[in-house]
Amino acid sequence: MAAAASLKKLFLLFALFSTVFISQSSQTHGYSNGFISTSSYPTTISSKSTNHEQNELNRIEEGLKRARYAIRRAARKRNLTNSDSKEKDEFVSRGSIYINPYAFHQSYIEMEKRLKVWTYKEGQQPLFHDGPLGYVYSTEGHFIDEMESGLSPFTTQNPDEAHLFFLPFSVVNIKRFILAPNPSIPWTWLQLFVEDYIKVVSDKYPFWNRSSGADHFMVSCHDRGTQISSAFPRELFKNLIRVLCNANTSEGFHPIRDATLPEVNLKHGELGHPQLGNQPTTNRPILAFFAGRAHGYGRSVLFSYWKDKDDEVRVYESLPKPLNYTNLMTQSKFCLCPSGYEVASPRIVEAIYVGCVPVILSDHYVLPFSDVLNWSQFSIQIPVQRIPEIKVILKNISAVEYLKMQSRVLQVKRHFILNRPAQRFDLLHMVLHPVWLRSLNIGFTSEVGG
Repeated sequence: MAAAASLKKLFLLFALFSTVFISQSSQTHGYSNGFISTSSYPTTISSKSTNHEQNELNRIEEGLKRARYAIRRAARKRNLTNSDSKEKDEFVSRGSIYINPYAFHQSYIEMEKRLKVWTYKEGQQPLFHDGPLGYVYSTEGHFIDEMESGLSPFTTQNPDEAHLFFLPFSVVNIKRFILAPNPSIPWTWLQLFVEDYIKVVSDKYPFWNRSSGADHFMVSCHDRGTQISSAFPRELFKNLIRVLCNANTSEGFHPIRDATLPEVNLKHGELGHPQLGNQPTTNRPILAFFAGRAHGYGRSVLFSYWKDKDDEVRVYESLPKPLNYTNLMTQSKFCLCPSGYEVASPRIVEAIYVGCVPVILSDHYVLPFSDVLNWSQFSIQIPVQRIPEIKVILKNISAVEYLKMQSRVLQVKRHFILNRPAQRFDLLHMVLHPVWLRSLNIGFTSEVGG
Protein backbone atom coordinates (compact mmCIF):
# COMPACT_ATOMS: atom_id res chain seq x y z
CA MET A 1 0.00 0.00 0.00
CA ALA A 2 2.81 2.41 0.91
CA ALA A 3 4.54 1.76 -2.41
CA ALA A 4 1.29 2.33 -4.30
CA ALA A 5 0.72 5.60 -2.42
CA SER A 6 4.25 6.79 -3.22
CA LEU A 7 3.76 5.91 -6.89
CA LYS A 8 0.45 7.77 -6.95
CA LYS A 9 2.11 10.83 -5.36
CA LEU A 10 4.88 10.69 -7.95
CA PHE A 11 2.48 10.74 -10.89
CA LEU A 12 0.34 13.47 -9.30
CA LEU A 13 3.44 15.61 -8.93
CA PHE A 14 4.46 14.81 -12.48
CA ALA A 15 1.06 15.87 -13.80
CA LEU A 16 1.13 19.04 -11.71
CA PHE A 17 4.58 20.17 -12.80
CA SER A 18 3.91 19.27 -16.42
CA THR A 19 0.70 21.31 -16.40
CA VAL A 20 2.20 24.33 -14.67
CA PHE A 21 5.50 24.57 -16.50
CA ILE A 22 4.74 23.13 -19.93
CA SER A 23 1.13 22.90 -21.02
CA GLN A 24 -0.04 26.29 -19.81
CA SER A 25 2.57 28.24 -21.75
CA SER A 26 2.08 26.14 -24.87
CA GLN A 27 -1.39 27.62 -25.13
CA THR A 28 0.00 31.17 -25.14
CA HIS A 29 2.66 31.01 -27.40
CA GLY A 30 34.78 14.40 -46.98
CA TYR A 31 35.87 14.38 -43.72
CA SER A 32 36.35 10.71 -42.97
CA ASN A 33 37.27 10.93 -39.24
CA GLY A 34 33.72 11.87 -38.30
CA PHE A 35 33.95 15.61 -38.99
CA ILE A 36 31.63 15.09 -41.93
CA SER A 37 30.40 11.71 -43.04
CA THR A 38 31.68 10.73 -46.46
CA SER A 39 29.18 7.93 -46.96
CA SER A 40 25.43 7.88 -46.50
CA TYR A 41 23.99 10.21 -43.90
CA PRO A 42 23.80 8.80 -40.35
CA THR A 43 20.30 10.29 -40.23
CA THR A 44 18.08 10.89 -43.25
CA ILE A 45 14.96 12.96 -42.72
CA SER A 46 12.11 11.87 -44.98
CA SER A 47 8.62 13.17 -44.49
CA LYS A 48 5.43 14.10 -46.21
CA SER A 49 5.11 17.87 -46.48
CA THR A 50 3.25 20.70 -48.13
CA ASN A 51 4.73 22.49 -51.13
CA HIS A 52 5.94 25.29 -48.85
CA GLU A 53 7.56 22.88 -46.39
CA GLN A 54 9.18 20.94 -49.22
CA ASN A 55 10.64 24.14 -50.66
CA GLU A 56 12.07 25.10 -47.26
CA LEU A 57 13.58 21.63 -46.75
CA ASN A 58 15.08 21.71 -50.23
CA ARG A 59 16.57 25.14 -49.53
CA ILE A 60 18.08 23.96 -46.25
CA GLU A 61 19.48 20.80 -47.84
CA GLU A 62 20.98 22.76 -50.73
CA GLY A 63 22.78 25.02 -48.26
CA LEU A 64 24.05 22.05 -46.26
CA LYS A 65 25.24 20.40 -49.46
CA ARG A 66 27.24 23.50 -50.37
CA ALA A 67 28.71 23.61 -46.86
CA ARG A 68 29.78 19.96 -46.99
CA TYR A 69 31.45 20.51 -50.36
CA ALA A 70 33.30 23.64 -49.18
CA ILE A 71 34.60 21.92 -46.04
CA ARG A 72 35.82 18.83 -47.90
CA ARG A 73 37.45 21.02 -50.52
CA ALA A 74 39.26 23.09 -47.87
CA ALA A 75 40.51 19.93 -46.15
CA ARG A 76 41.68 18.43 -49.43
CA LYS A 77 43.32 21.52 -50.91
CA ARG A 78 44.58 22.80 -47.53
CA ASN A 79 43.42 26.34 -48.15
CA LEU A 80 41.81 28.95 -45.89
CA THR A 81 38.83 30.95 -47.13
CA ASN A 82 38.26 34.50 -45.90
CA SER A 83 35.06 35.00 -43.96
CA ASP A 84 32.61 37.87 -44.11
CA SER A 85 33.70 39.02 -40.65
CA LYS A 86 34.35 42.73 -40.26
CA GLU A 87 36.87 42.19 -37.46
CA LYS A 88 40.07 44.17 -37.97
CA ASP A 89 42.31 41.29 -36.91
CA GLU A 90 40.48 38.24 -38.17
CA PHE A 91 41.35 35.00 -36.38
CA VAL A 92 42.59 32.16 -38.56
CA SER A 93 42.89 28.65 -37.16
CA ARG A 94 46.42 27.38 -37.65
CA GLY A 95 48.78 24.97 -35.99
CA SER A 96 48.91 21.52 -34.50
CA ILE A 97 46.24 22.19 -31.85
CA TYR A 98 43.71 21.44 -34.62
CA ILE A 99 43.09 18.02 -36.13
CA ASN A 100 42.64 19.72 -39.49
CA PRO A 101 42.83 23.54 -39.30
CA TYR A 102 41.57 23.96 -42.87
CA ALA A 103 38.43 21.89 -42.35
CA PHE A 104 37.75 23.57 -39.01
CA HIS A 105 38.20 27.10 -40.37
CA GLN A 106 35.92 26.43 -43.33
CA SER A 107 33.27 24.70 -41.23
CA TYR A 108 33.21 27.65 -38.85
CA ILE A 109 32.81 30.09 -41.76
CA GLU A 110 30.00 27.95 -43.17
CA MET A 111 28.34 27.93 -39.74
CA GLU A 112 28.49 31.74 -39.62
CA LYS A 113 27.14 31.97 -43.14
CA ARG A 114 24.24 29.52 -42.81
CA LEU A 115 23.33 28.21 -39.37
CA LYS A 116 20.01 29.22 -37.84
CA VAL A 117 18.67 27.88 -34.54
CA TRP A 118 15.08 28.17 -33.37
CA THR A 119 14.33 27.90 -29.65
CA TYR A 120 10.96 26.51 -28.62
CA LYS A 121 8.87 29.09 -26.74
CA GLU A 122 6.90 26.59 -24.67
CA GLY A 123 7.66 26.21 -20.98
CA GLN A 124 7.97 28.72 -18.16
CA GLN A 125 10.84 29.89 -16.00
CA PRO A 126 12.64 28.74 -13.98
CA LEU A 127 12.53 25.24 -15.49
CA PHE A 128 12.72 26.56 -19.05
CA HIS A 129 14.39 29.59 -20.67
CA ASP A 130 16.60 30.01 -17.60
CA GLY A 131 19.63 28.39 -16.02
CA PRO A 132 22.55 28.87 -13.62
CA LEU A 133 24.98 31.69 -14.46
CA GLY A 134 27.51 30.85 -11.75
CA TYR A 135 29.49 28.00 -10.22
CA VAL A 136 30.33 24.69 -11.90
CA TYR A 137 27.12 24.43 -13.96
CA SER A 138 27.42 27.95 -15.39
CA THR A 139 27.92 26.98 -19.05
CA GLU A 140 24.43 25.43 -19.09
CA GLY A 141 22.81 28.69 -18.00
CA HIS A 142 24.96 30.96 -20.15
CA PHE A 143 24.21 28.94 -23.29
CA ILE A 144 20.45 29.04 -22.61
CA ASP A 145 20.65 32.77 -21.88
CA GLU A 146 22.67 33.42 -25.06
CA MET A 147 20.07 31.63 -27.17
CA GLU A 148 17.28 33.61 -25.47
CA SER A 149 19.05 37.00 -25.57
CA GLY A 150 18.15 37.96 -29.12
CA LEU A 151 21.79 38.96 -29.67
CA SER A 152 23.10 35.75 -31.20
CA PRO A 153 23.59 35.84 -34.98
CA PHE A 154 22.67 32.16 -35.07
CA THR A 155 19.12 32.43 -33.72
CA THR A 156 16.01 32.95 -35.81
CA GLN A 157 12.40 33.85 -35.05
CA ASN A 158 11.23 31.86 -38.08
CA PRO A 159 11.27 28.10 -37.43
CA ASP A 160 10.87 27.34 -41.14
CA GLU A 161 14.40 28.60 -41.83
CA ALA A 162 16.00 26.77 -38.89
CA HIS A 163 18.60 24.03 -39.29
CA LEU A 164 18.44 23.14 -35.59
CA PHE A 165 15.84 23.28 -32.82
CA PHE A 166 16.81 23.95 -29.19
CA LEU A 167 14.94 22.42 -26.24
CA PRO A 168 15.47 25.14 -23.59
CA PHE A 169 15.02 23.25 -20.30
CA SER A 170 17.56 23.40 -17.47
CA VAL A 171 18.39 20.15 -15.69
CA VAL A 172 20.06 22.16 -12.91
CA ASN A 173 16.89 24.16 -12.28
CA ILE A 174 14.68 21.07 -12.50
CA LYS A 175 16.83 19.55 -9.77
CA ARG A 176 16.83 22.74 -7.69
CA PHE A 177 13.13 23.56 -7.85
CA ILE A 178 11.50 20.12 -8.14
CA LEU A 179 13.73 17.19 -7.25
CA ALA A 180 15.67 18.69 -4.33
CA PRO A 181 12.54 19.86 -2.44
CA ASN A 182 10.86 16.50 -3.15
CA PRO A 183 13.50 13.81 -2.44
CA SER A 184 10.93 11.03 -2.83
CA ILE A 185 10.81 11.72 -6.57
CA PRO A 186 13.41 9.53 -8.30
CA TRP A 187 15.81 10.96 -10.89
CA THR A 188 14.21 8.71 -13.49
CA TRP A 189 11.28 11.15 -13.40
CA LEU A 190 13.49 13.61 -15.31
CA GLN A 191 13.12 11.57 -18.49
CA LEU A 192 9.33 11.49 -18.12
CA PHE A 193 9.34 15.27 -17.72
CA VAL A 194 11.30 15.78 -20.95
CA GLU A 195 9.12 13.23 -22.77
CA ASP A 196 6.10 15.28 -21.78
CA TYR A 197 7.71 18.46 -23.11
CA ILE A 198 8.56 16.78 -26.41
CA LYS A 199 4.96 15.60 -26.69
CA VAL A 200 3.72 19.17 -26.23
CA VAL A 201 5.98 20.66 -28.90
CA SER A 202 5.61 17.75 -31.32
CA ASP A 203 1.81 18.01 -31.12
CA LYS A 204 1.98 21.74 -31.83
CA TYR A 205 4.76 21.85 -34.47
CA PRO A 206 5.89 19.46 -37.24
CA PHE A 207 9.63 19.71 -36.60
CA TRP A 208 10.29 16.91 -34.10
CA ASN A 209 8.17 14.37 -35.96
CA ARG A 210 9.67 15.43 -39.29
CA SER A 211 13.18 14.49 -38.17
CA SER A 212 12.49 12.08 -35.29
CA GLY A 213 14.47 14.57 -33.19
CA ALA A 214 17.67 14.38 -35.25
CA ASP A 215 17.87 18.16 -35.70
CA HIS A 216 16.99 18.89 -32.06
CA PHE A 217 19.44 19.41 -29.21
CA MET A 218 19.57 19.99 -25.47
CA VAL A 219 22.32 21.35 -23.21
CA SER A 220 23.05 20.14 -19.68
CA CYS A 221 25.99 20.54 -17.32
CA HIS A 222 24.41 18.64 -14.44
CA ASP A 223 25.85 15.21 -13.68
CA ARG A 224 22.43 13.64 -14.27
CA GLY A 225 22.00 15.13 -17.75
CA THR A 226 22.60 11.70 -19.29
CA GLN A 227 19.41 10.47 -17.60
CA ILE A 228 17.36 12.62 -19.94
CA SER A 229 17.35 9.64 -22.27
CA SER A 230 18.98 6.75 -20.42
CA ALA A 231 16.62 6.08 -17.51
CA PHE A 232 14.39 3.96 -19.74
CA PRO A 233 15.15 2.72 -23.25
CA ARG A 234 13.10 4.85 -25.62
CA GLU A 235 12.99 5.08 -29.39
CA LEU A 236 12.00 8.72 -28.84
CA PHE A 237 15.51 9.80 -27.87
CA LYS A 238 17.69 7.83 -30.26
CA ASN A 239 18.45 10.83 -32.50
CA LEU A 240 18.40 13.72 -30.01
CA ILE A 241 21.74 15.59 -29.85
CA ARG A 242 22.79 15.91 -26.21
CA VAL A 243 25.41 18.52 -25.30
CA LEU A 244 26.66 17.36 -21.90
CA CYS A 245 29.35 18.17 -19.36
CA ASN A 246 29.19 14.55 -18.19
CA ALA A 247 30.54 13.21 -21.48
CA ASN A 248 31.17 9.71 -20.16
CA THR A 249 31.12 6.92 -22.75
CA SER A 250 30.61 4.34 -20.00
CA GLU A 251 27.32 6.06 -19.10
CA GLY A 252 25.79 6.23 -22.55
CA PHE A 253 27.49 9.27 -24.09
CA HIS A 254 27.75 8.74 -27.88
CA PRO A 255 30.55 10.88 -29.40
CA ILE A 256 29.20 10.65 -32.95
CA ARG A 257 25.76 11.97 -31.96
CA ASP A 258 26.44 13.86 -28.69
CA ALA A 259 28.83 16.73 -27.94
CA THR A 260 30.80 17.79 -24.85
CA LEU A 261 30.02 20.95 -22.90
CA PRO A 262 33.06 22.37 -21.05
CA GLU A 263 32.65 22.73 -17.31
CA VAL A 264 33.61 26.21 -16.05
CA ASN A 265 33.44 27.27 -12.41
CA LEU A 266 32.41 30.94 -12.34
CA LYS A 267 31.58 33.32 -9.57
CA HIS A 268 28.05 34.61 -10.11
CA GLY A 269 28.12 37.76 -12.19
CA GLU A 270 31.62 37.12 -13.54
CA LEU A 271 32.76 35.63 -16.83
CA GLY A 272 36.06 34.31 -15.55
CA HIS A 273 38.89 34.85 -17.98
CA PRO A 274 41.86 36.05 -15.92
CA GLN A 275 44.81 37.17 -18.01
CA LEU A 276 47.36 35.15 -16.08
CA GLY A 277 48.63 32.84 -18.78
CA ASN A 278 51.78 34.73 -19.74
CA GLN A 279 53.67 33.79 -16.59
CA PRO A 280 57.27 33.03 -17.71
CA THR A 281 58.13 29.35 -17.59
CA THR A 282 61.16 30.21 -15.43
CA ASN A 283 58.67 31.27 -12.74
CA ARG A 284 56.97 27.88 -12.73
CA PRO A 285 59.09 25.90 -10.24
CA ILE A 286 56.36 23.36 -9.35
CA LEU A 287 56.21 20.28 -11.57
CA ALA A 288 52.52 19.44 -10.93
CA PHE A 289 49.75 20.74 -8.68
CA PHE A 290 46.25 19.83 -7.50
CA ALA A 291 44.04 20.94 -4.64
CA GLY A 292 40.47 19.76 -4.15
CA ARG A 293 38.07 17.63 -2.19
CA ALA A 294 38.22 13.85 -2.02
CA HIS A 295 35.30 12.59 -4.04
CA GLY A 296 35.28 10.00 -6.78
CA TYR A 297 37.49 6.98 -7.37
CA GLY A 298 40.15 8.79 -9.40
CA ARG A 299 40.75 11.35 -6.68
CA SER A 300 40.97 8.67 -4.00
CA VAL A 301 43.74 7.00 -6.02
CA LEU A 302 45.48 10.35 -6.53
CA PHE A 303 45.40 11.13 -2.80
CA SER A 304 46.56 7.68 -1.80
CA TYR A 305 49.75 8.04 -3.86
CA TRP A 306 50.49 11.75 -3.85
CA LYS A 307 48.68 13.71 -1.12
CA ASP A 308 51.25 15.65 0.94
CA LYS A 309 53.98 13.22 -0.15
CA ASP A 310 56.12 15.00 -2.76
CA ASP A 311 57.63 18.47 -3.16
CA GLU A 312 57.41 18.37 -6.97
CA VAL A 313 53.99 16.74 -7.35
CA ARG A 314 52.05 18.88 -4.88
CA VAL A 315 48.63 17.42 -4.08
CA TYR A 316 46.42 18.89 -1.35
CA GLU A 317 42.97 18.07 -0.07
CA SER A 318 42.81 21.52 1.53
CA LEU A 319 45.36 24.28 1.09
CA PRO A 320 47.17 25.39 4.24
CA LYS A 321 47.32 29.13 4.85
CA PRO A 322 48.70 31.36 3.35
CA LEU A 323 48.91 29.32 0.10
CA ASN A 324 46.74 30.62 -2.76
CA TYR A 325 45.09 28.27 -5.28
CA THR A 326 45.41 30.48 -8.37
CA ASN A 327 48.98 31.50 -7.53
CA LEU A 328 50.01 27.87 -7.22
CA MET A 329 48.48 27.13 -10.64
CA THR A 330 50.46 29.98 -12.20
CA GLN A 331 53.63 28.61 -10.58
CA SER A 332 53.06 25.08 -11.92
CA LYS A 333 54.17 23.58 -15.22
CA PHE A 334 51.40 20.96 -15.15
CA CYS A 335 47.98 21.15 -13.47
CA LEU A 336 46.39 17.85 -12.48
CA CYS A 337 42.73 17.56 -13.50
CA PRO A 338 41.22 14.41 -11.97
CA SER A 339 37.60 13.45 -12.40
CA GLY A 340 35.35 13.63 -9.36
CA TYR A 341 32.14 11.67 -9.12
CA GLU A 342 31.69 12.40 -12.81
CA VAL A 343 34.26 12.67 -15.60
CA ALA A 344 34.17 16.43 -16.24
CA SER A 345 36.39 18.80 -14.27
CA PRO A 346 36.41 22.62 -14.27
CA ARG A 347 40.15 22.45 -13.59
CA ILE A 348 40.83 21.75 -17.26
CA VAL A 349 39.54 25.19 -18.25
CA GLU A 350 41.13 26.78 -15.17
CA ALA A 351 44.50 25.36 -16.21
CA ILE A 352 44.10 26.68 -19.75
CA TYR A 353 43.19 30.13 -18.41
CA VAL A 354 46.46 30.40 -16.48
CA GLY A 355 48.72 28.82 -19.10
CA CYS A 356 49.28 25.59 -17.16
CA VAL A 357 49.44 22.38 -19.20
CA PRO A 358 46.41 20.26 -18.14
CA VAL A 359 47.05 16.69 -17.05
CA ILE A 360 43.73 14.89 -17.49
CA LEU A 361 43.33 12.01 -15.04
CA SER A 362 40.19 10.31 -16.27
CA ASP A 363 38.75 7.29 -18.00
CA HIS A 364 35.94 7.33 -20.59
CA TYR A 365 35.92 11.15 -20.92
CA VAL A 366 35.32 12.69 -24.36
CA LEU A 367 37.11 16.04 -24.18
CA PRO A 368 35.42 19.28 -25.30
CA PHE A 369 35.55 20.18 -28.99
CA SER A 370 37.42 16.96 -29.79
CA ASP A 371 35.94 17.00 -33.30
CA VAL A 372 38.42 19.75 -34.12
CA LEU A 373 40.97 20.10 -31.29
CA ASN A 374 43.99 17.79 -31.04
CA TRP A 375 44.24 17.56 -27.26
CA SER A 376 47.47 15.55 -27.40
CA GLN A 377 49.26 18.71 -28.54
CA PHE A 378 48.46 20.81 -25.46
CA SER A 379 47.56 18.37 -22.68
CA ILE A 380 48.69 15.10 -21.10
CA GLN A 381 46.14 12.33 -20.68
CA ILE A 382 46.85 9.73 -18.01
CA PRO A 383 44.39 6.92 -17.25
CA VAL A 384 43.51 6.38 -13.61
CA GLN A 385 45.46 3.12 -13.40
CA ARG A 386 48.68 5.02 -14.22
CA ILE A 387 48.28 7.71 -11.54
CA PRO A 388 51.18 6.18 -9.54
CA GLU A 389 53.42 6.99 -12.55
CA ILE A 390 52.53 10.71 -12.76
CA LYS A 391 55.98 11.97 -11.78
CA VAL A 392 57.83 9.62 -14.12
CA ILE A 393 55.55 10.49 -17.04
CA LEU A 394 55.88 14.24 -16.54
CA LYS A 395 59.65 14.11 -15.91
CA ASN A 396 60.09 12.31 -19.23
CA ILE A 397 58.70 15.32 -21.11
CA SER A 398 61.69 17.34 -22.31
CA ALA A 399 62.00 21.06 -21.66
CA VAL A 400 61.66 21.75 -25.39
CA GLU A 401 58.47 19.71 -25.70
CA TYR A 402 57.02 21.30 -22.57
CA LEU A 403 57.61 24.81 -23.96
CA LYS A 404 55.83 23.82 -27.16
CA MET A 405 52.86 22.41 -25.23
CA GLN A 406 52.64 25.46 -22.99
CA SER A 407 52.61 27.80 -25.98
CA ARG A 408 49.79 25.74 -27.49
CA VAL A 409 47.80 26.08 -24.26
CA LEU A 410 47.98 29.85 -24.70
CA GLN A 411 46.95 29.44 -28.33
CA VAL A 412 43.87 27.33 -27.53
CA LYS A 413 42.72 29.59 -24.68
CA ARG A 414 40.55 31.79 -26.89
CA HIS A 415 38.25 28.81 -27.51
CA PHE A 416 37.51 28.53 -23.77
CA ILE A 417 36.88 32.19 -22.99
CA LEU A 418 33.26 32.92 -22.08
CA ASN A 419 32.01 36.21 -23.53
CA ARG A 420 28.57 37.78 -23.32
CA PRO A 421 27.43 38.41 -25.93
CA ALA A 422 29.38 35.54 -27.43
CA GLN A 423 32.20 36.33 -29.85
CA ARG A 424 33.73 34.53 -32.81
CA PHE A 425 35.54 31.29 -31.90
CA ASP A 426 34.90 31.70 -28.15
CA LEU A 427 33.46 29.08 -25.80
CA LEU A 428 29.76 29.54 -26.56
CA HIS A 429 30.30 29.55 -30.32
CA MET A 430 32.57 26.51 -29.98
CA VAL A 431 29.75 24.75 -28.08
CA LEU A 432 27.43 25.40 -31.01
CA HIS A 433 29.99 24.31 -33.62
CA PRO A 434 29.86 20.53 -32.95
CA VAL A 435 26.05 20.70 -33.04
CA TRP A 436 26.37 22.39 -36.44
CA LEU A 437 28.72 19.60 -37.54
CA ARG A 438 26.13 17.01 -36.57
CA SER A 439 23.49 18.85 -38.57
CA LEU A 440 25.74 18.48 -41.61
CA ASN A 441 25.36 14.72 -41.26
CA ILE A 442 21.58 14.95 -41.62
CA GLY A 443 20.15 14.47 -45.09
CA PHE A 444 16.80 16.04 -45.91
CA THR A 445 14.42 14.43 -48.38
CA SER A 446 10.73 15.11 -48.69
CA GLU A 447 7.69 14.27 -50.74
CA VAL A 448 4.55 16.30 -51.17
CA GLY A 449 1.77 15.00 -48.97
CA GLY A 450 -1.93 15.16 -49.48
